[in-house]
Amino acid sequence: MAVVRLYDCRKISERDSGLKAAASAVRAGDLVVLPTDTVYGLGADAFKSWSVEALLRTKKRGRDMAPPVLVGSRKALDGLTISVPTDVQDLVAAFWPGPLTVVMHYSPTLQWDLGDTDGTVAVRMPLHPVAIELLQETGPMAVSSANKTGQPPAATAMEAKEQLGYAVSVYLEAGPSPDTAPSTIVDCTTDVPEVLRAGALSLEDIKRVCPSAIGPGER
Repeated sequence: MAVVRLYDCRKISERDSGLKAAASAVRAGDLVVLPTDTVYGLGADAFKSWSVEALLRTKKRGRDMAPPVLVGSRKALDGLTISVPTDVQDLVAAFWPGPLTVVMHYSPTLQWDLGDTDGTVAVRMPLHPVAIELLQETGPMAVSSANKTGQPPAATAMEAKEQLGYAVSVYLEAGPSPDTAPSTIVDCTTDVPEVLRAGALSLEDIKRVCPSAIGPGER
């Protein structure tokens, strides 16, 4: 039977060992559950296609629902995308780390398979110290909410474990999610950024930084 480990990252001793175990699991191609500033995430190495496949299978999703990618620094966006327009630079400077997801065209040189993405990727830098520390160790991770499709998102690692069980190697517990509001998604694949989903950040928040931004369906 597969070994499943849950670490309480609120304890210094378990935090260090948990982060090491999670990073090792990601490198091996296993799935992990990590805290973020919204809900808990189910994560995999973004550059291991079989790991991303396992993530989608565990969530009971098809390739048409490609997972977003979380990064541990603002600079990581430069390595994933073809170019970073000024509007995106301004948004990222204002809201990363935080609940902003930007949809960009990814570089064609990247060796990954996130699903049927039509050459785009949704990228976010979460505002959570455990998540950032793990991402800085592993590099970009494909991360979706830690629940099976149709079930409520997990607000703790224990809740995620109840749904996902042995499909995940390492669970990192950091207590209840501080905010269950989803991230705001902004499509930055054209000259005019479009808010596809207003979540923790409103359209007004986005417009304060990027006045040209439009709301859902206004394009």
